[in-house]
Amino acid sequence: MKIILANPRGFCAGVNMAIESLERALDFFGAPLYVYHEIVHNKYVVERFLRRGTVFVESLEQVPEGAPLLYSAHGVSPQIREQARQRNLRAIDATCPLVTKVHLEAVKYAKEGYTIILIGHEGHDEVIGTMGEAPDRMILVETAEDVDRLEVPDPSKIAYLTQTTLSVDDANQVISALRKKFPLIDNPPKDDICYATQNRQEAVRELAQRADVVLVLGSQNSSNSKRLAEIAKGLGPHSHLIDGVAEMSPEWFDGVESVLITAGASAPEDVVQECIEYLQRTYGATIQEEWVREEHVHFPLPKSLRELLPATVSLAGSD
Repeated sequence: MKIILANPRGFCAGVNMAIESLERALDFFGAPLYVYHEIVHNKYVVERFLRRGTVFVESLEQVPEGAPLLYSAHGVSPQIREQARQRNLRAIDATCPLVTKVHLEAVKYAKEGYTIILIGHEGHDEVIGTMGEAPDRMILVETAEDVDRLEVPDPSKIAYLTQTTLSVDDANQVISALRKKFPLIDNPPKDDICYATQNRQEAVRELAQRADVVLVLGSQNSSNSKRLAEIAKGLGPHSHLIDGVAEMSPEWFDGVESVLITAGASAPEDVVQECIEYLQRTYGATIQEEWVREEHVHFPLPKSLRELLPATVSLAGSD
């Protein structure tokens, strides 16, 4: 058996920043430390922080007044920020800068009187936060069929934004439908779907057809991980989205000669390595690394956190 190991895979710059922010905040404040929503959508990451005394909350009423609070990588609405101020919470904003970019675009379009179409998945933490920026001016669509039913006050003052973790192909279908129905629709100068989401999808598209089985490491509530599994399935190979080696079934590998392994942007590398070790131990598998893109993106820790930490451990700059 040959393992084709996809690169890039796993943690993106936003996830690295959010996880390091939580680790540093725990070191500084100690437990309990409160986080609004899961820090990232990954079972193993969440469980690791639970063991360290992190408390993940879905309502700020669960957070004692004056306590430290970290916002997850997916971002929060202005309403949540205001609630945090009213409760005197020591807020640290670990929102991915690429999500913040979409929030700022929403604010800009709303101020200019646009109806904003947000392409995304209803109920996703990122979508809830983004829609909170302009709830009266924003309409959520998930599919091209949703576009058919759209009615807007002024078709000449309409713009679209996208959730950062969508399938590029799926988003393009919706965008195409929007452009057909609203020829004057505006959009930001730079794509909203994040570089890491696009790169991991590109790697799967390029490599999946060379494999009999595709293993995507990631949790079921991870949007970008689910998209990777869907793309692989659409290309033909048997595709499985799993949290880790415990979910692997021996029958998946009967007669299999090649296995592509990748990981969503919130999946830690140690779960990838455990799966590789299992296949090496059980099937004598060999590894072939494949690079489709190189990534050199880094986001600094949030300013509010850097100001608390000694200068020797604070991070700055990005490339």
